[in-house]
Amino acid sequence: MSMSNSAANVRETASAVAYARTSDGIGLAYRRSGRPGGPRVVLIHSLALDASVWDRVVGRLEDADIVTMDCRGHGRSDKPAGPYDVERFGDDIADLMGELGWSDAVVAGCSMGGCVAQAFAARHRELVRAMLLIDTTAWYGANAPTEWRARAAKARSEGLASMAEFQATRWFGDRFRMDHPAQVQHAMSVFTANDIDAYAATCAMLGDADLRRHLGGFRFPVSVVVGEEDYATPVETARDLAAAIPGASLTVLPAARHLTPIECPDQIADAIRSLFRRSTANG
Repeated sequence: MSMSNSAANVRETASAVAYARTSDGIGLAYRRSGRPGGPRVVLIHSLALDASVWDRVVGRLEDADIVTMDCRGHGRSDKPAGPYDVERFGDDIADLMGELGWSDAVVAGCSMGGCVAQAFAARHRELVRAMLLIDTTAWYGANAPTEWRARAAKARSEGLASMAEFQATRWFGDRFRMDHPAQVQHAMSVFTANDIDAYAATCAMLGDADLRRHLGGFRFPVSVVVGEEDYATPVETARDLAAAIPGASLTVLPAARHLTPIECPDQIADAIRSLFRRSTANG
């Protein structure tokens, strides 16, 4: 699983993109930020975006040792041919932590990243100190396989740029779009630059994902956070997710939508700090 230059990977500065090699030979791009030796945290982004989803959160967690990554098929990471499955995405987290020599971490995932975090926790529970699930679900519903494949087909036939305006209103509240146009534009530029085959494979993966059977086995601290106006994974979905996980907390962020790490970085950073404290108290 380890690359021969793994030590060099770990020594990369926070400003540099480093690469880890997965057990099936895929190169994953990541950045390491914050304070070495601080509480360890892995941040997993949403569909069709990249590690920059977390930029505003990372800047508020200077005392933590933070890794942000581009999932396979996204950003600067390799884009293998599909099909994809969420369990393999979860294994990628374990492979990256192995490269870093990390025995555990607080793991946070937004939207798709939340599904990946759940898959990772189900297969590698010993590596999870605590988990933050943001604007996400364990299952998109009985119609999800058809609906997600229809989304991929639309992207193929009409192009990702044709979907950008819809995505912007789905991801960000009205006030945020007005007050932070540069943040919105950056997200849209990442979205429209996606590899269409990788995007379609990831859509199919999310449509097929069903992680509900694992939720009752999560015995580490878990927090669920959702935007009050999230149309993609509504508050009701987040409430069901939290109820299925023993001891999980639920926080609803007023007037926020689907990408709260960008829209509400203070609250997300606070949620991560709270999990540091809870996981320390639990030993």
